[in-house]
Amino acid sequence: MKHRITIAAIATTAALGGTCAFLAPIASASPSAAKTHTLTFIAVQESMLNYSQTVNIVQEKDVTKSGKVIGYDMLHVVFNPNTETAKLNVVFAADGGFLYGVAHASSSPVIHGTVTGGTGIFTGAVGTILAKNLNNAGTKTAITVKYHT
Repeated sequence: MKHRITIAAIATTAALGGTCAFLAPIASASPSAAKTHTLTFIAVQESMLNYSQTVNIVQEKDVTKSGKVIGYDMLHVVFNPNTETAKLNVVFAADGGFLYGVAHASSSPVIHGTVTGGTGIFTGAVGTILAKNLNNAGTKTAITVKYHT
């Protein structure tokens, strides 16, 4: 298994970003009403920095299916070679704020995570992240983020 496991746009990490539609959702008109939002996008790896054999950061560009850039995300990945799993901290930067999340990855091509908060329009966000690798290199990932504020 590769020491680098990517999840794109968990976190969005929206900054955790969106595939077909990352139109930054506008906060609900009623501050007391929770509104559910879904972000879908493709995260494309642009760079990676290895701090050690088990710790790296990954920077990704988040795009729609048509290739329009809708945000960027950063992943902090800590790989455990004994269990062949990784812990990911994700931040997605998009129009309107940052979205934060965490996820656990394994040899599975599908990664599940949790939205843990955000800033701006993502303040108070909670929800789920689903990421699926789209290529063997792990440099292109389909992301779906469902959250409510």
